Amino acid sequence: MADEQDPQISSINVDEELSRSYVNYAMSVIISRALPDGRDGLKPVQRRILYAMRMLNLTPENQYAKCAKVCGQTSGDLHPHGESVIYPTLVRMAQPWSLRYPLVDGQGNFGNIDGDSPAAMRYTEARVTPLAMEMLEDLDRETVDWTPNYSQTLNEPTVLPGKFPNLICNGSQGIAVGMATNLPPHNLTEVSNAILMRVEKPECSLEEIMTVLPGPDFPTYGIIMGTKGILSAYQTGRGSIIMQAKTMIEPGDSGKSLIVVTEIPYQVSKETLVKAISYLIKERKFDGLLRVDDFSDKRGMRVEIEIRRDVNPNKALNYLLKHTALRTTFGAIMLSLVNGAPRTCPIITMIDEYIKHRKDVIDRRTRYELYKALEEVHRLEGFQIASRFLDDIINLIRSSQDANVARVEMIRRFGMSAVQAQAVLNMPLRSLTRLDQERLISDYKEALIKTQNLMDIINDMGRLINVMKDEVIYLRDKFGDERRTKIVAREAGDFSDEDLIPEEEAIISVSRDGYIKRVSIDAYRQQKRGGKGVNNTMKADDEPAHLFQVNTHNFILFYTNRGRVFKLRAYDIPESGRYARGMPVINYIAIDGDERVTATVSVRDIKGE
Repeated sequence: MADEQDPQISSINVDEELSRSYVNYAMSVIISRALPDGRDGLKPVQRRILYAMRMLNLTPENQYAKCAKVCGQTSGDLHPHGESVIYPTLVRMAQPWSLRYPLVDGQGNFGNIDGDSPAAMRYTEARVTPLAMEMLEDLDRETVDWTPNYSQTLNEPTVLPGKFPNLICNGSQGIAVGMATNLPPHNLTEVSNAILMRVEKPECSLEEIMTVLPGPDFPTYGIIMGTKGILSAYQTGRGSIIMQAKTMIEPGDSGKSLIVVTEIPYQVSKETLVKAISYLIKERKFDGLLRVDDFSDKRGMRVEIEIRRDVNPNKALNYLLKHTALRTTFGAIMLSLVNGAPRTCPIITMIDEYIKHRKDVIDRRTRYELYKALEEVHRLEGFQIASRFLDDIINLIRSSQDANVARVEMIRRFGMSAVQAQAVLNMPLRSLTRLDQERLISDYKEALIKTQNLMDIINDMGRLINVMKDEVIYLRDKFGDERRTKIVAREAGDFSDEDLIPEEEAIISVSRDGYIKRVSIDAYRQQKRGGKGVNNTMKADDEPAHLFQVNTHNFILFYTNRGRVFKLRAYDIPESGRYARGMPVINYIAIDGDERVTATVSVRDIKGE
């Protein structure tokens, strides 16, 4: 007889169980760890850190507390994944180069833009920023749902009220199972204006929104090249946004040029960038790069790249833009949780989710305040009854055996509720004076007005929207700032050497011995009648054979004694001093050793169009 199967053991299909378990794991990572909520823009660990800091009363007005204490509170009560996960998140929320609007006010070493690690949590301190307080505001007014924590010992909010539009302003990054999100940050002033436009005109188009919200605004400043990537991201939720460093070309020592970097693209490590440029110099990938030095300090960023004197610095800059992180791409993937499920959200959807959430929060807050106001009205009505039967109530209280008997008699004889009777019993004797009775009447009238006002907000969507608009305007006026990232219309792919070179007037000189140079027209001072002129001789036994004025973007045509013609851009000739000898023209055009230039012509368009 075969052994009967144990009823506590069930047979399952391994493929089905693995598939089900993996899906559950994937959804847990997506919902509980990796993706931000479309309403408050926070991941669970970020939300729990802010809530833990609120429980510790680490407000902007109070003192800092050790990050170890914050992480311990978060780990012990709210987040089950350990302090090693919590602290890096807290650090990033405090870094002004990581978040456009930091939510944590850190004190101590929180790392730097070079990528250096922060100090251990036992050394650093933190508290929430004023903007984070705006996100936590009204949390105790039944504005959001709550859920038990992982140990079932207390409740935590499932979402924050989120007056500050954190998802749009700070963006977010996260990698889940089979999906990822990479939301760019934006400027609060522009986001507030876009929200107000959407509220006032719900049918407005993306083109109208982009008149007030033209694109991302990164905390590390920099430049956005073109609007195609922005438009794609705003329309579809995905797009490639070209970011570029802010650079200047300055004169260096001994006629050399300096490329000075003062702003770098978002999420680019300055130290890594400098190392990459050093590698190009060491390996001689571009002949003309001499050195790179980092002179950044607390006053700002300054990275200097020295260029050899005979090399056009604009060409060197163009090479660096193509081969280093001075120009990089932000791949926007605007994915967030909407109604508990991952969803790609174009910019208008993100704005609509914020508006929807704030409407719900304001409605729930108003209902909570209405209940409190009705309770106050009810209590004050009891005082009005007491004032009308003051002598009878005093006699009743004096003759009653205890407070319970007095309360029951007041309910029976004067039609009070239990709450009203208890409030009258708790009334201090000073409230029996004429002045205080008048104040009670005034308080009663004010409570009635407040109750009516709150009921109007609940019943009139227009008034509720006006409340939301006032809050958005308050945020904009108090915390809004100027845009940091400049947006240029020209797309990065259309840039050439010519685009990087300003149009300037210059003097081109070709000597009898075949030396050529370009001198700024400003180097020739204005001469009055009787002046002796300016010496332009390269050397004692040489003299200019061709001297003419050009625009740096003009073509120069060189005619030789062999009947050949060569062309050259004026900006390809390095600028030099007035008394410099110049460089051999054979370095720029492919003439033979015994061939010489007999004529030159400057033209704007080589095609003659």
